[in-house]
Amino acid sequence: MWWEECKSIEAKIIAMRRDLHKIPELGFHLPKTREYVTHQLDEIGIPYRLSEKDSSIIATLKGKHPGKVLALRADMDALPITEDTELPFCSEHKGCMHACGHDAHTAMLLGAIRVLYPHREELSGEIRFLFQTAEEQAKGATVLLEKGALEGVDAIFGMHIGSILGKDIPSGTIVCVPGPVMASYDRFILEVQGVGCHASTPEKGIDPINIAAHIVLALQAIPSREIAGTEPAILTIGLIHGGELYNAIPSGVRIEGTTRAFQEDVRQRLAKRIKEVSENTAKAFGGSVSLTMDFGAPPVTNDSDLTALAQGCLKEVFQDKLLTHIDKPSMIGEDFALYQQSVPGCFLFLSSSNPEKGTDYPHHHAKFTVDEDVLWKGSAAFVALAEVFLKGQ
Repeated sequence: MWWEECKSIEAKIIAMRRDLHKIPELGFHLPKTREYVTHQLDEIGIPYRLSEKDSSIIATLKGKHPGKVLALRADMDALPITEDTELPFCSEHKGCMHACGHDAHTAMLLGAIRVLYPHREELSGEIRFLFQTAEEQAKGATVLLEKGALEGVDAIFGMHIGSILGKDIPSGTIVCVPGPVMASYDRFILEVQGVGCHASTPEKGIDPINIAAHIVLALQAIPSREIAGTEPAILTIGLIHGGELYNAIPSGVRIEGTTRAFQEDVRQRLAKRIKEVSENTAKAFGGSVSLTMDFGAPPVTNDSDLTALAQGCLKEVFQDKLLTHIDKPSMIGEDFALYQQSVPGCFLFLSSSNPEKGTDYPHHHAKFTVDEDVLWKGSAAFVALAEVFLKGQ
């Protein structure tokens, strides 16, 4: 089987991950990352297209005969976090770090291309390798969709490394389950407006800090008192900013938070009630509020037929380290869900949680890193999926 060849290039996959780890970049524009990835693609000889809007890349492998079209996706962007791992290949970009494993995702997909490309004449159909930007902002998938990345595509697979589904899942285990696996995630911003005044004469103003405090408390009741316990929903406030002096009432306060859900109607209900509750609370105290609802991505929901196909071929790769059931999905979000709105998709989870190696820190942590011993298995999973999906059609 072709996937076994990934073990022979394990050192190359690790080296690519380390190279990418040194040059983390944020958002849509990843010039050094794109230059590195395209250099690897040129070395392999595979053709690719570049986006004019961002740093995303679409590489294409065409088989000898017509057939289905499969897409495989990796994200490339990093996070605004100062690294604290003391790794010899730690970030060279101050205040920026691959703290979510996207460097590993990119390296694993590049490893899969290195194995698949020499076998192209044995395949029927086409593989599109999508290297995406701005996943952390839930915006990068949209750019690739606008570029036509999924036109004519029959199915898409993606993968996330780390411990998203729990650090107790042993390193080297792959999780492949049908149905909802990750929640929707959206951001909301509330600008509370009052009237500033001196702290000694609060009656002469309208206190936005007081209003903000009541809004925060009122919002907490939405998921606990308005959403059924059988419908998971989270509303979290992560930022409050207002005031500059201890003895002055400011004119405004900014509140930011996030919502998570698995059902679209719950997702929309949360947004609607945030607006209603915050506006009426502010009005009750004589102030006002404006809401910006930044919708990120819907829930990641794996297609049942595609997941069954994946489970069948991944069993050979991972043996007893294949999980086909989880007790509960993750409330973390992923814009891979946007691809699943266009074509059947399946999102996999590759555990790299190993306490003995210090790779069990949570995602977005300054000490986050991955167990590099599992990287070749990520490449092997992509290769196995492509081989089963396209070979011998």
